[in-house]
Amino acid sequence: MLLVLFKRFLGKRQSHHPSGLPETPENKVMRIQEGELRLRNQFITDYQPFVAKVTSRFCKRYIDPSRDDEFSIALGAFNEAINQFSPESGRSFLSFAETVMRRRLIDYVRKEQRFSQQIPYSSFEVEDEEDSTVNPVEIHQAIEQYEKNRTVEERRSEIVDFSNCLLEFGISFAELVDASPKHSDSREVLFEIAGTLAADNKMMQVVLSKKVLPIKELLDVVQVSRKTLERNRKFLIAVALIISGPYPYLKDYLRIPNPYSGKE
Repeated sequence: MLLVLFKRFLGKRQSHHPSGLPETPENKVMRIQEGELRLRNQFITDYQPFVAKVTSRFCKRYIDPSRDDEFSIALGAFNEAINQFSPESGRSFLSFAETVMRRRLIDYVRKEQRFSQQIPYSSFEVEDEEDSTVNPVEIHQAIEQYEKNRTVEERRSEIVDFSNCLLEFGISFAELVDASPKHSDSREVLFEIAGTLAADNKMMQVVLSKKVLPIKELLDVVQVSRKTLERNRKFLIAVALIISGPYPYLKDYLRIPNPYSGKE
């Protein structure tokens, strides 16, 4: 429940193109189709991990982008998907691209007749020092699942800790949902103000010791009205606490830029 409230409160920060459109994969693809060739190369580079993940899942084994032909096939299909994608289809670009990649990989496998050559997991079983049968592949999968579960638990714990921290300021998540600015442009301005606050040790000392927003000090360094600061006090305090505090998962979720990581 806390995670749902947190998402509703802060929203997912998105970069924007000068045109005003959010930089979603779909909008980037549309720009590429309109002739931005440099963006195509960067877009394909940025999504190579996605291509490798889809390919590995399809092949049911780790795919090395530098050696495996399957990755090259999938990468070509990803580029093909950029040309073929249409927003009118009602599908996300990544979902469409995955379908195209899977189709090309199926064609490739049929041509190479590699399904008959796949090695079952049991072929990896070996005897350990105590003559017990172990399977390195299954062990690797178990470790991966453990890491995923641990990440989920650490993220949940971090949100609970942050919620408890807010209570010291008399702020609850329910209040933050109502206090969150609804317009993305307003939210971005407040993120910048909160970053300025978090990067100033003296102002943060006021926040942490007196549990108040140092409005007078902020007015000396930001170009907004006192009314704006007062109206968004809870939002600014919450974001500044995330930026300056021990909340790596929340910082990553908010895509906090380095200049707002705080000063020594």
